[in-house]
Order: sequence, then C-alpha cells, then structure tokens
Amino acid sequence: MGNKFYVPGEQRSGKVNDLFAAIAPRYDLINDLQSFGVHRLWKRRLIGLAELRPGERLLDLCCGTGDVALAGARQGVRVCGLDFSGPMLAVARQRGVASGLSQSPEWLRGDALRLPFGDATFAAVTISYGLRNLADLDAGLREMLRVLQPGGRLLVLDFGKPANRVLRAFYFRYLRWFVPVFGRCFCGDSETHAYIYESLLHYPEAAALAEMMRRAGASAVRVLPLVGGCMSIHLATKR
Repeated sequence: MGNKFYVPGEQRSGKVNDLFAAIAPRYDLINDLQSFGVHRLWKRRLIGLAELRPGERLLDLCCGTGDVALAGARQGVRVCGLDFSGPMLAVARQRGVASGLSQSPEWLRGDALRLPFGDATFAAVTISYGLRNLADLDAGLREMLRVLQPGGRLLVLDFGKPANRVLRAFYFRYLRWFVPVFGRCFCGDSETHAYIYESLLHYPEAAALAEMMRRAGASAVRVLPLVGGCMSIHLATKR
C-alpha cells in the first residue's frame, strides 16, 4: 500500500518524527473523534493496572501530549514523560501547567531505544500507541525492561488485530478508509492518519508480541483484549 510516513529501516524515526510534528496541534481532538472518546478510558485502565503507590516512579514512554503521564501524576506518582517529538512535548508541557498539579510530570525529550536512565530506575513503564512506531521493537522492549526494577510492571497499550474475521475486516476498513478523513480534514494530509493502518499491518499479532516480551526478559505476560481485540493491553513484570 505504502505511506510516506512509514519507511522501514534507518529512516523510520525521522519519518515518524515528521508525522507527529504535523499532527501535534490536533492530536487530542482527533483521538477523541476517531475513538469516540473511549481512548481515555483505556488509558485510565492502563494506569490502574500499573498498581502504583504514591511516591513510586513511573516512566511513560512515547508520552505524546501527556494523557497517561498526567493520570499517573494525579495518583501521587512521580512521573517522567519521555517522547522524541518536540511539538508533542510542547503540548504535554502546556497541559501539565494547566492541570494545576502540585507535582506535574517531568517532560523529557529522548529516544525510546536509548533511554537516558540507569538500570532498575522505575517501578513501572507504560507506553501507549508508541511501541508500534519504534524502528526496533525488540531493542525497545529490552530497554524498557532494563530500566524497570525487579518485579516492576511493563504495560503496553496499542492497536490490535481482532481474531474474529468479520470484526477484523470491518475494523481494518474503518482504519483504511474512514480514519484518513480526519487527517485530511484537520491536518491537510490524509496520510497522517492512513499511517495507523499501514503501521498496524507491520505490527505483530497480540500473541506474537507477548512472546517478544518474554524473549526480552518479561514474565507473567498477559494480554487484555479491548473491543474484541481492536485494541489490547499487554501486561508483564520484570523477572
């Protein structure tokens, strides 16, 4: 099919950076529209599954405009939100100031494949709709587990591939034909959101991703399907 923002190999990160620079101003609005606002419930569930106590440290990777990081901070958790997109982080910082939180997340620009943290730094690592964008999934998972404390929790929320053939066909048609309309209407370029379908085609099935997490060093891996597998949360601990 092809999409100008999806380029495998060494150019992957640069193209993804271009994508998020283009969509940052309307990112939250389009997420609400294309998911009918339900993505906020899924992100809150993600934070709940992390089972963090006040004062513990959370790393929210590919934090985007800060939904998950801010949800963690509201629970009294010390949060670092990391993203390599400057425009997305600018929105996150604005939201952090507007939140009025006494302890807003720390916002850091960085690369998920080369995290600027020591081993065993965080009690939990979350990544929402970001793993699919990494140039090297295996290397990304290894880095996440490296910075996790022993027994710490890794949680991944992303698009999925429903096992039911009818649901998968309907869902893929929605992503392929309807979602790009948001990109054309709000960003002036349908390919900004046609990217979702293209990247999902190259993303592993839920069971395959669970196995990748085990190979990277995770244990007790669970898959929690959402909306029949259209989305999924992968939950694991560091052994």
